[in-house]
Amino acid sequence: MKIVLAYSGGLDTSVILKWLRETYDAEIITFAADIGQEEELKGLPAKAKRTGATRHYTLDLVEEFARDYIYPMVRANAIYEGQYYLGTSIARPLIARAQIEIARKEKAEAVAHGATGKGNDQCRFELTYMALSPRLQIIAPWKIDAFREKFPGRAEMIDYCRAHRIPVEASLKKPYSMDRNLLHISYEAGILEDPWFDPTTKANKGMFKLSVSPEDAPDRPEYVELEFERGNCVAVNGRKLSPAGVLKTLNRLGGRHGIGRVDLVENRFVGMKSRGVYETPGGTILMHGHRQIESLTMDREVMHLRDSLIPKYGELVYYGFWFAPEREALQALVDESQKHVSGTVRLKLYKGNVITCGRKSRYSLYDLKVASMEGVKSWYNQSDATGFIRLNGLRLRARYFAQGGPKA
Repeated sequence: MKIVLAYSGGLDTSVILKWLRETYDAEIITFAADIGQEEELKGLPAKAKRTGATRHYTLDLVEEFARDYIYPMVRANAIYEGQYYLGTSIARPLIARAQIEIARKEKAEAVAHGATGKGNDQCRFELTYMALSPRLQIIAPWKIDAFREKFPGRAEMIDYCRAHRIPVEASLKKPYSMDRNLLHISYEAGILEDPWFDPTTKANKGMFKLSVSPEDAPDRPEYVELEFERGNCVAVNGRKLSPAGVLKTLNRLGGRHGIGRVDLVENRFVGMKSRGVYETPGGTILMHGHRQIESLTMDREVMHLRDSLIPKYGELVYYGFWFAPEREALQALVDESQKHVSGTVRLKLYKGNVITCGRKSRYSLYDLKVASMEGVKSWYNQSDATGFIRLNGLRLRARYFAQGGPKA
């Protein structure tokens, strides 16, 4: 039997790799997607083979991740529950799709992942498997009784790694999990499970890796200009960049100024609430800039229609339905709305804040003559507003005359 394991080299997948080999007497092929983890990928092939893998694949998916997953989501302005920039969520369908390709290449019978039975990632991985290769067997150790009995908590997993000389970053002193990619870093579990725990204190702030705390950020603001074409950022400060290049540049700028930290209690797809801490410096700047150029170039009714769909789009990404027909249909509408979302936005970065300082576009719907309060003549006739308001007030007047109107 061949099993392809989505492998990060962290605590869970390190334990799972050895456990799968012992339990199934199978050939384990590990796979890691390079989606911007940077130093976390160092030494992964050797570590995987030392832990029991017969082969290891690391695929460079950074540019594809930015171009085909992050950018479409940014065009939709998708944020889950008004706070979460979906950094982990949007990475999972890409990882699962690439894992399926390796399973086909290796003629493997099964795919495996290290997501728990309580979280969202199990849904994201398995829904992608089902959408793209439904005949593959899915092995999810955290949903197997024997695995949970052997490893009831992180302490037992850490002890197991020590006993088998498997190096992992997690320890009893730092018992939280971390997931990093080009868009963000997420932190959860362990000490963060208490929603009253403050990770921003001097004693705890070493947890953060992408950004300084706002109070430690420079005392002088920094300006940045983003150029957009059809809803996609194509240049930063006049320098043309690929999607991944844009995010890497904005991550550095945002991190330097303490931008993009979010601490929230979110509603998981499986029904429970969970606490997560996130760093999304580049994504926060990018999303802010995108919204600003839309404000100048997008028709009001198109914007309101698209905005009404943001919660649904965000849910589909968060729940794991990236390859579902309804997400594809929403994406078609979103992309149609972006035809004229082109121009430049000027932003100021200062101590955790992204401040808009200007925007311009050849497709601007803003007409200075129409909007001006200085008596400038234009094709807009203020007298037309009288009839406009009377017609909109017709039903309100009718209600008053027929039913007595609202209680004041």
